[in-house]
Amino acid sequence: MYVAMNRFKIKNGKENAFEEIWRGRDSHLKNVPGFREFRLLKGDAENDFTLYASHTIWNSRKEFLAWTKSEAFRKAHKGAGEQNEIYLGHPKFEGFEAIL
Repeated sequence: MYVAMNRFKIKNGKENAFEEIWRGRDSHLKNVPGFREFRLLKGDAENDFTLYASHTIWNSRKEFLAWTKSEAFRKAHKGAGEQNEIYLGHPKFEGFEAIL
């Protein structure tokens, strides 16, 4: 199993806009080989941002990497940079392989 996460720092007051982007987004993941599950997680609010993480579970790292090179990936991320005013910096990717 492989867990892929992107951590986002969203400027205070922009949380609803960020959540709406994700609610209205077609991730194009439903029929991607190896995809298991998606969650958008909301963390604590800090002085100037709220922490979020997009969290996907895959059968394997290999299948996740294949998705990142696919047309489905390009479609899912089309226009991703259009809302830059809500982000505090760039998302941070973290990938994890299950060992137990």
